[in-house]
Amino acid sequence: MAAASFSSVPEMFLHRVSSTPDADAFYYPDEDDRWQTLLWQDVGDQVRDIAGGLASLGIEKGDRVSILSNTRVDWILADLGILCATGATTTIYPSNTAEECEYIVGDSGSRFVIAEDDSQVEKLLEVRDQLGDVVKVITFDGRPGHDGWVITLRQLVELGRTWHADNPGVYEERIAAVESGDLATLIYTSGTTGKPKGVILSHDAWVFEGEAMDRMGFMSPADKQYLWLPLAHSFGKVLEAAIIRIGVPTAIDGRIDRIVPNLAQVQPTFMGAVPRIFEKVYNKVLGGAQDAGGLKWRIFSWSLAVGKDVSALRQQGKEPSGLLALKHRIADRLVFSKLKATFGGRVRFFISGGAPLNKEIAEFFHAADILILEGYGLTESAAASFCNRPDNFKFGSVGPALPGVELKIEPGNGEILIRSRGVMGGYHNRPEATAEALDDEGWLHTGDVGELDDQGILKITDRIKDLIKTSGGKYVAPQELENRLKVMSPLIGQVVVHGNRRNFCSALLTIDPDAVPKWAEDNGKKGLSYAELTQDPDLRKLVEDKVAALNATLASYETIKKFAILDEDFSLEAGELTASLKVKRKVVETKYKEILDGFYTGAIKELS
Repeated sequence: MAAASFSSVPEMFLHRVSSTPDADAFYYPDEDDRWQTLLWQDVGDQVRDIAGGLASLGIEKGDRVSILSNTRVDWILADLGILCATGATTTIYPSNTAEECEYIVGDSGSRFVIAEDDSQVEKLLEVRDQLGDVVKVITFDGRPGHDGWVITLRQLVELGRTWHADNPGVYEERIAAVESGDLATLIYTSGTTGKPKGVILSHDAWVFEGEAMDRMGFMSPADKQYLWLPLAHSFGKVLEAAIIRIGVPTAIDGRIDRIVPNLAQVQPTFMGAVPRIFEKVYNKVLGGAQDAGGLKWRIFSWSLAVGKDVSALRQQGKEPSGLLALKHRIADRLVFSKLKATFGGRVRFFISGGAPLNKEIAEFFHAADILILEGYGLTESAAASFCNRPDNFKFGSVGPALPGVELKIEPGNGEILIRSRGVMGGYHNRPEATAEALDDEGWLHTGDVGELDDQGILKITDRIKDLIKTSGGKYVAPQELENRLKVMSPLIGQVVVHGNRRNFCSALLTIDPDAVPKWAEDNGKKGLSYAELTQDPDLRKLVEDKVAALNATLASYETIKKFAILDEDFSLEAGELTASLKVKRKVVETKYKEILDGFYTGAIKELS
């Protein structure tokens, strides 16, 4: 029986600690990458000390505290400490520059900043003169100093213990004063143009999300989650709400290069991830099987065919029997068990979000007995609004609404409108942008286009702003073409289809840096640089053939008439990807404007 609804995240958290004090809460790697365990009582004690430390520094109700750190257990402890001190957390991506940090800290009005290490503290020191409202910087791993402006987390904890001794009972009193509508989090959207906007999310928004995921019933304390997603992103943050509400033991490590070895050690039952992770695994598995050739490729192809037959049955709610069941057991032993072992061997499902997942990839993994449940939501809706379930899923869709989420499809343009307790209170200091996104009836205008079937399952077709209208007046959905092309060859990394107000569609492509070295070795081109390989005529011919194969399935106005292979992959560091690894379309189009314009030189006049 689920506990009664809570008025705030701290109240929900205290209930978790008091009801399951001796249960595992978090696992985290120490300096030697050995996994350590925190029980819920341990978490409660550490959060209490952090909250007391902030109270001793003078935090007041509603004061913003920015967190500038990679995903780690300290991030969650700090976040809960801030909320239990009656403050509000502002999230900053660790990849943000000093100038971007300055903007977010300043725009949010943060009085404190929690920085991971000396490299993050250095960013703040670069712009310290512009951070006049910041009273103190607290660092997880960095050094204290700078006239006392920077202290360590250990020092903060000591201050907290002293504060609690001097103020008995005040911690609980402060938590009781937090109301459901109070600000809990300011999450700054990554934004493809202009300054990022601070999304105002209340305590009730996160309580609602935790309750809704609990009511769906497919996560429990018997599960084990692996969490690597950026906690500065709403996808990672909403999983924190689920951890607290449901009590799911969670292993936390945000280092991307440790995902595969950690999965083998942690052996989780579920994990959230973005589509780019699944694309890379898909390309690696498929490319490896093709490269092996001969008997291994025939076994792989046979197993995949068997898996697809089983997948088709399971999508109808049935299980294989007889000869098909026998074939599937053989396929599992020969092929699928090896893939499942890569993920630790116990995964019941993955949750995919942050960007559209290609249907073919979801079907591929399901054929290998690995279920990916695609979900959908925005930062503005506290992330989770729709999600497939283990017992109710449809590939190519984002599933039915979470309990308590209302949906409306706007007549005419097909825009998805959402209303729930999880919807934001608006954009911080942006009344005009708030008025555009939220109407008078509380509907959030998502900017996404979708279709709802008769079973209440939602399919996202594209972004309104991303839709291409050619100069001939035809509409093209670029994400659909991009996702289809990316799975046609393991060598194709990223794709951006272009053509708005142009008289035909073109594309910019990158080559997957993980896949191209093997291709180079197999084709007598070992030793060539990545940039040299992207311009190789044989590789271009391979990509050209895939583009032609895609074009053969499209209406003439959708076809990609020209394309370029770029000499470098898109990256977070270059500002071309968001934290959820989505391509920033406008950034890429601006950066490669000369190439794109060159496609249309001498073409029929474009729309003005």
